[in-house]
Amino acid sequence: MTLYDIKPKFQNLLRPIVIMLHAKRVTANQITLLAMLGSITLGGLLMFFSQPLLFILLPLFLFFRMALNAIDGMLAREFNQQSTLGAILNEIGDIISDAALYLSFAFLTGISAWLVVLVVLLSWLTEFCGVIAQTLTHIRNYRGPLGKSDRAFLLGALGLFIACWPQYIDIANKVFTAMSLLLVWTCINRCRCAMEVNNA
Repeated sequence: MTLYDIKPKFQNLLRPIVIMLHAKRVTANQITLLAMLGSITLGGLLMFFSQPLLFILLPLFLFFRMALNAIDGMLAREFNQQSTLGAILNEIGDIISDAALYLSFAFLTGISAWLVVLVVLLSWLTEFCGVIAQTLTHIRNYRGPLGKSDRAFLLGALGLFIACWPQYIDIANKVFTAMSLLLVWTCINRCRCAMEVNNA
């Protein structure tokens, strides 16, 4: 069970916006690029001005980015905008966005930079395992326990915590350690699922 499982309900809430954007000739690829550029911009801001209070922007933007990710998929599927370029932008955009946003934690005093980098690398690996599963089974694998939406929720909550209680910033190292273990577990789950389906 991950946050990905509630995606259909979230999409239903966004459907009026999607219909409006389609009427205005906005494309799925434009939304994907907007999410990536927004992530790079905010990540750069947090890295350059590494102040705990600014991390209150992170949960707000991550929710916005989650909505954009849902919108671009709905535009692609429901309005015949699916393309090879779109699939490439979607996968590359996600890993670039994750790196830009999550690496900003490494610039805060009191947080172990190598733990942050490890989480980013393992996050990339989970997405790679999901793509491997798609190559083998023709079904993109989103198994948890720490998928993309779950990571966004957890690190958004951590950003809010740091902004409100910067004196307890060392807790972030425990969070990143736990995330590393959960990400390894996620990789194993996705690869195991691909093997089970492929051998069935």
